[in-house]
Amino acid sequence: MPLPTTPQKPTSIQPGGGTCMAVELAWARFRKFWLRKLCPGYVAAMQAKRQGECPDCPHDIIDSRDLKYARNVCGYFFKPEDDPYAYRNHLGFARHGFAEMTLFTLVYLIFAGNCVWAALEVHWLFWVPFVALSLVELEIITFFRDPTRVIPADPDVLVSPADGTVTNVEDVDEPEFGKALRISIFLSIFNVHVNRCPFDGVVTDVRYFPGEYLDARNPDSAVRNEQLWIDMIEPTTKRPMRVKQISGAIARRIVCWLKIGDVLKKGERIGMIKLGSRTDVLIPAGSASEVCVKVGDKVAGGATVLLKLKSA
Repeated sequence: MPLPTTPQKPTSIQPGGGTCMAVELAWARFRKFWLRKLCPGYVAAMQAKRQGECPDCPHDIIDSRDLKYARNVCGYFFKPEDDPYAYRNHLGFARHGFAEMTLFTLVYLIFAGNCVWAALEVHWLFWVPFVALSLVELEIITFFRDPTRVIPADPDVLVSPADGTVTNVEDVDEPEFGKALRISIFLSIFNVHVNRCPFDGVVTDVRYFPGEYLDARNPDSAVRNEQLWIDMIEPTTKRPMRVKQISGAIARRIVCWLKIGDVLKKGERIGMIKLGSRTDVLIPAGSASEVCVKVGDKVAGGATVLLKLKSA
């Protein structure tokens, strides 16, 4: 199996860009301009709390909000106790979907409000588009939910990296990996789309592959679609593993905030794919003592056990 396209190093946590990302970055530039004009004391205080190093840093970092898209390519960070916006990570919704939820809600309020007026003043049939718009708005809000999960404590199990339906459990020849067991999970628009680490590991490589946007259930999507590969290694056994985030026909925005050297715990959040997609997890063939899922099974990211690993 060949590489999908020429791999690239991610330039942000959302390497494919996007309209909502562009709007959010434009707002950030406006916000930072006025912070420097009106709140120089706040700017100075946050600069004093900023940790890490980023030589010749191309990013304009005032506070943690400015690391939202740059955290994987910038050496600066803020301690949790120095981050006044850390609460946004615990609101039950994916922080990297806030822009989408805000923009869709503004559009909904404008059009739904007009539908209500028209239904009351013109004709009752305008309630039909109002209901349709309301269902779409409800789906957008529920799509970006980020529930808390109970992570299995057994160190020898590998958990699902995503919510969805298992579509493949098979041995494949994986580029630069060799013979591998691959478990693929299809995420519909109704699933939680936050991705989680399937095991304790250290990130050894992160690569982004531009590509097409076939339906994620299409077998060709594994090699033709836009995707991001995360290579990891277990710290004790040195067993390699790979997680792939693969875009779909609707989902065109892969998010991954990891960088080489990150140490991860099983079930830890690592990114998301927006609006329908596919996530693969691969381990060396013969590494599993028992596969616990089959094609068609429903799985929950961080909670469902995919397989049990052989002891080193």
